[in-house]
Amino acid sequence: MTGTHISSTHPQLPPTTEEQRFSWLRLLRSRRVGVMTFHRLLREFGDADSALKALPEIAEEAGETNYAPCDPTRVAQELAAGAAAGAKLVALGEADYPALLAQISDAPPLLWMIGNRALATKPLIAMVGARNASSLGHRMAKSLARELGEAGFVVVSGLARGIDATSHHASLETGTIAVQAGGVDVIYPAENTPLAESLATRGLRLSESPIGTVPQARHFPARNRIISGMARAVIVVEAAARSGSLITAREALDQGRDVLAVPGHPFDARASGCNMLIRDGATLIRSAQDVIEAIGEAHEATISEPQDKLPLDEPKPRSLRETSDLHMQILNKLGPAPVAEDQLIRDLATPAREVTPVLVDLELEGRITRQAGGLLSKV
Repeated sequence: MTGTHISSTHPQLPPTTEEQRFSWLRLLRSRRVGVMTFHRLLREFGDADSALKALPEIAEEAGETNYAPCDPTRVAQELAAGAAAGAKLVALGEADYPALLAQISDAPPLLWMIGNRALATKPLIAMVGARNASSLGHRMAKSLARELGEAGFVVVSGLARGIDATSHHASLETGTIAVQAGGVDVIYPAENTPLAESLATRGLRLSESPIGTVPQARHFPARNRIISGMARAVIVVEAAARSGSLITAREALDQGRDVLAVPGHPFDARASGCNMLIRDGATLIRSAQDVIEAIGEAHEATISEPQDKLPLDEPKPRSLRETSDLHMQILNKLGPAPVAEDQLIRDLATPAREVTPVLVDLELEGRITRQAGGLLSKV
């Protein structure tokens, strides 16, 4: 079936009408259509309406009968809920969409945003770290975020407790963006509700999840790729050897971003992840000036190539059948017993940049789960 359509590697144009925007959202919310599948469907069928019409036949070829795309009523309800929450739906390719994020292979097709959307178009730098950060870690994060903001950067983080919250607070005056794992209207953790309300008026909150989504563990790795994908560099202030911050750092490296880390005492478990990153080649930083020396001034060019071209290391687009085959290979190799992601990639004999986005799709579908230490298991 896929052979009857011409596949294009040229980036899709954003929807230009409300009807097209509705179809994009309906396609993205359809069962078993993750981010990578969405992009492949648009490449193969040209537009969301054609892809929606083809979905039942594609599902039948994959062995699933009685498949139906997302109910239009559900899409209308999400759009209404987003409007009621004061959120704006921004599509890949539109002016308010973060330019660097648009370059990653698994860029979210649609983002819900609440707040000052212009912040997403400015020079961005990510800051992540431990939830149970030390007093010194908080002081360092506060200093870095404030000084980088004064230097012209907008600070991106994840609205978590600890280093994330401190980074947001310190950069509220100069510009900060929170990337949420659940719906943009769902505040987690609840203790950060006052901060989230400040971000809605003085900063920006965004999410790729449906409105009203309560965050679950599988949502956070997908959230992390957005944090790193938006930014020129990722700064890790404090992180344990097995932590979400290190997942973000790994995503950053896969996306070609700079990773910078604050060193800590060897006896402090909260610094072990940062020290490991530095040992493995991350840039050691002690101040905002170190960051600027490593990545350049905020006014310097943030895009290394024209936006109408794909990144040079973009993997060759896979057909829907090839993607389905890779899904099955992954699920066949996983079981209840956790397996290291690196080992899985070696067993598949497939480049990591092709496997990683598919793993995110399977996580979002709830078919696999990620555990501490980069371990994966089948649900």
